[in-house]
Amino acid sequence: MASTSTLHSPAPLAAPTPSAPPRRRPAFAPLEPVSPRARWGLGFAFFVLFVLAWAGFTLGGFVSPTFLASPVTMVKEGWLLFTEFNFLHDIGMTVWRVLGGFILAAVLAVPLGIAMGAYKPVEAFLEPFVSFCRYLPASAFIPLLILWAGLGEAQKLLVIFIGSVFQIILMVAVIVGGARRDLVEAAYTLGANSRGIVRRVLIPGAAPGIAETLRLVLGWAWTYVIVAELIGSSSGIGHMITDSQALLNTGQIIFGIIVIGIIGLVSDLAFKLVNRRLFAWSTL
Repeated sequence: MASTSTLHSPAPLAAPTPSAPPRRRPAFAPLEPVSPRARWGLGFAFFVLFVLAWAGFTLGGFVSPTFLASPVTMVKEGWLLFTEFNFLHDIGMTVWRVLGGFILAAVLAVPLGIAMGAYKPVEAFLEPFVSFCRYLPASAFIPLLILWAGLGEAQKLLVIFIGSVFQIILMVAVIVGGARRDLVEAAYTLGANSRGIVRRVLIPGAAPGIAETLRLVLGWAWTYVIVAELIGSSSGIGHMITDSQALLNTGQIIFGIIVIGIIGLVSDLAFKLVNRRLFAWSTL
């Protein structure tokens, strides 16, 4: 028979098992973020590889200079554009047209989009027409706009306006209409009226999305301005590209395309920076 001390003696504690170290995920894994320095480095590396491949095909004689100028020739032609053909004026005119048409579209489209997203009767009234116009290519209006507004600046601004305004209206309406219902109900509970709901709940909640929409549509506006400048224009980057095409000067054509890309990239980064400063709370 076991003794009392043996029956009541505490059981020996088991030795703790060492926990396995957390498995480190590889850098190249799905949805794994990269550092800002790595992001900039990888983006720059692609441009370097692209230029090297371009130079290899052109300088190596695989492609005729008539069809594709080399990077060296493109840089020389770009220098001539600035020093002999007043290309800065063309750049300024194109930037002015893009900003003018885009701002006109945003001033009209953002309030209409907010009204469509907030009030369902307005949405039912406007959405069929806006959806119909959204699929109409802006370039198809150029012959009519030349008849209505001539070949001046109004025609080019209207092309950008038509290409941008309907896109902004629908995208803003979707963002505003997707507001959280619990926030709206809470505002009603606290005594807010319909105007207060729009001003204090819907617009602040949708502001970051609206700003992102404007950033995206600004990129589309650059495609519309080049189309507008290809026909009946005496200045602008599109006009320069048309003249260079008639002379088979692919170096100037490529340089004009690259300038458009650089300006668009700078404007996109500036838009992102402003949005990050204005709506820093949206990422919390």
